[in-house]
Amino acid sequence: MERTKKKMSPRPWLFPRPVLLVSTRDGAGRDNLITVSWAGVACTRPPMVTVSLRRSRASHAVICATREFVANIPTSRQMAEVELCGTQCGKDTDKFAASGLAKQASTIIAAPMVAECPINLECQVRQIVPLGSHDLFIAEVVKTHAHHALVGEDGQLEVEHLDCLAWGDGDFLRLLKGRLGQRGLAVR
Repeated sequence: MERTKKKMSPRPWLFPRPVLLVSTRDGAGRDNLITVSWAGVACTRPPMVTVSLRRSRASHAVICATREFVANIPTSRQMAEVELCGTQCGKDTDKFAASGLAKQASTIIAAPMVAECPINLECQVRQIVPLGSHDLFIAEVVKTHAHHALVGEDGQLEVEHLDCLAWGDGDFLRLLKGRLGQRGLAVR
């Protein structure tokens, strides 16, 4: 079989990408949600994540001003809410009310967590990097919240119980549950 590949223009094709509901609170106390799939892990010590947003998004200005947000990890059962939060404008819509998602108070930052999401990361922005179409927010995770059913007796996340959403190239993906093997141990 011939193994040829099509040459294409450069594209940021890293798949799957996590889907997050990023929650913010502006200086006037208005809360907002935005769906983000341009996100990732940046550092272990201190724990840091990244989120990229277009400057035209309402949440962009709020995060620049407050330098904080919550990265909420939704499940596949919340796909309709995730879609709503990614297609409605936060300037015109109360996305918490429209989606039916409940607010839960964070412990360190002002922005609320999404109560229905099994994992919530309270984040404080340490650096903003202008990149072109998006700005990259590099944020330290200052508090992690996880549903008790996801945390084992050893305090580690039991990923086989997660039912997270991911993003493909225009499609939501459901990440499969289950482990393939441990780091350092090949599965054959």
